[in-house]
Amino acid sequence: MAGSSGAGRIMGLDFGSKTVGVAVSDPLGITAQGVTIIRRERENKLRRTYAAIEELILEYDVRSIVLGYPVLLSGKEGERVKATLAFKEDLERRTGLEVILEDERLTTVQAHRSLDDMGIRSDKHGEYVDEVAAVLILQGYLDRQRNLI
Repeated sequence: MAGSSGAGRIMGLDFGSKTVGVAVSDPLGITAQGVTIIRRERENKLRRTYAAIEELILEYDVRSIVLGYPVLLSGKEGERVKATLAFKEDLERRTGLEVILEDERLTTVQAHRSLDDMGIRSDKHGEYVDEVAAVLILQGYLDRQRNLI
């Protein structure tokens, strides 16, 4: 499944206990756009989640994945780290793609602020917040990569 030619998009993922927010870069790797939120009923039921991600990888010609890493504000690793690292390993094994961890501190807070700025009522934030967080995770990575060149 891996597209190792260097061409293709980068996928951003915000991995939560019952959702995965998904974003992809434009073909040039400059901007991130929200794609979807993959929902599941239970935290440990991931088969359909992996299948949905694999379909999106093919659809968007994804070459690598940026996965939000749930570091606490203090810089220490939170409770979600173990699940996130297991998810990362499974993604790499299933897709053959590199999965890059990206500090996701404050992305959910920023996502809520962005939704407020767009005029979306707070009781509707849950429908969009994970996708917006995935965009913020991916955009932060893309911006940093451009500054390193």
